[in-house]
Amino acid sequence: MEQKISKEEFDEFMKIKGEVRGMSLKNIAAFVLKERGKEGLKKLEDTITRLGYPLKYRKIRAMTFYPLGLEPLMMVVAKKVLNFNKEDFRNLGEFSPKTAIIIRLFLQYFLSVRKVAESVTEMWKKYYTVGNIETVELNEEKRYMILRVTDFNLHPVHCQVLEGYFPTVIQMVINTKVHCEETKCFFRGDDYHEYLMKW
Repeated sequence: MEQKISKEEFDEFMKIKGEVRGMSLKNIAAFVLKERGKEGLKKLEDTITRLGYPLKYRKIRAMTFYPLGLEPLMMVVAKKVLNFNKEDFRNLGEFSPKTAIIIRLFLQYFLSVRKVAESVTEMWKKYYTVGNIETVELNEEKRYMILRVTDFNLHPVHCQVLEGYFPTVIQMVINTKVHCEETKCFFRGDDYHEYLMKW
């Protein structure tokens, strides 16, 4: 059932400090177009424009930085107006690295999970001007990795997107199914987010 986004909610999102590359916003819009068609994309654009930010998918520039609040705002509009559920957000996370230029360029040089683990902080900084990510643990023998995201608390739906995003990046390197679970979450009372990946 379609819900409304209030101007107050919009204003709270736009107070979030930091910036995000346009490619992230473009990926969200492209996924909405893929899943909900032109009508869904128009609803997304019209809702955000009505709230005070003129947003057009075709005009988003991939390498330009935009206000970070637009990222969770687009996701919440997808949830409330387009009825996205947890599975949709995980699928968005899986979709994004497959279409992101930066990730595909990075992956040309990643021949192992270890290389990915060593480069996550650098990759993060290509997308965001705030927050941090680090590899807490990598055990190639037991086939798992733990990533920690700090100082980056956008919205619970963003956590679901990352549950799809992180394992997809690893899968693109090792060509094996990767399971991911958020084991710690700011929105559940933890100080940071942690993601456990197993393959």
